[in-house]
Amino acid sequence: MGKIIAIINQKGGVGKTTTAVNLAAGLGIMGKKVLLIDADPQGNTTSGYGINRREITVSSYDLLVTGAHARESIIKTDFKNVSVIPANINLAGSEVELVSIVNRENQLKTALCLVKDEFDYIFIDCPPSLGLITINALTAADSFFVPLQCEYYALEGLSQLITTVKRIKLGFNPDLYLEGVLLTMFDGRLNLTQQVVGEIKKYFPKELYKTTIPRGVRLSEAPSYGQPIQYYDKRCKGAEAYNDLAKEFVKRNKKK
Repeated sequence: MGKIIAIINQKGGVGKTTTAVNLAAGLGIMGKKVLLIDADPQGNTTSGYGINRREITVSSYDLLVTGAHARESIIKTDFKNVSVIPANINLAGSEVELVSIVNRENQLKTALCLVKDEFDYIFIDCPPSLGLITINALTAADSFFVPLQCEYYALEGLSQLITTVKRIKLGFNPDLYLEGVLLTMFDGRLNLTQQVVGEIKKYFPKELYKTTIPRGVRLSEAPSYGQPIQYYDKRCKGAEAYNDLAKEFVKRNKKK
């Protein structure tokens, strides 16, 4: 049975979507069958895999709101072993529509039950907020993964996120656990970076990944070409880092 992981951080600009796109690609290259769900109304994961949002007929919105079958929305990408459930502009209004739906927190979980066995890993790229879309993702997920920028406010945001997760565990998903914390835009030369690393190690010593993701121009360029970094420039530091992350992710999951 496949494992569902929500990639989440309520703060924007921390490398959440970059991590979703490139971790999925790295696992696909390793031979793992991956489904990547774009649950962010911005749709950056969708365009990051070269999918034209205007041509989408069934999207993550339909899974959440209209009760569409997950298989109807899956698009096989041109990249090894990775399929995507895309997002389009309709998702922006889904929070309002979900309010009136019975059992609204379980919409995504119900949809994914039908395809979970077909993949090794299912990643949900969550929006930078803690609304009903994110609650659906956390209710459906086995675990959650947090990309974290190395700055002071990131620690404050992580604390708020953990509080929200505790509420989800109590109300909807008692088995949900923290998959890992990933440091992004990492620059080991900065004192602040070392301070943030020290704080995270204090509270999440086992969950903090050894792999770190550096800042990089190539990482920023790849989405505009509709390609994961491993295909856009496989020799750059960003590609190496995300391949290392994929290897560490698989190794950690073998122990569980």
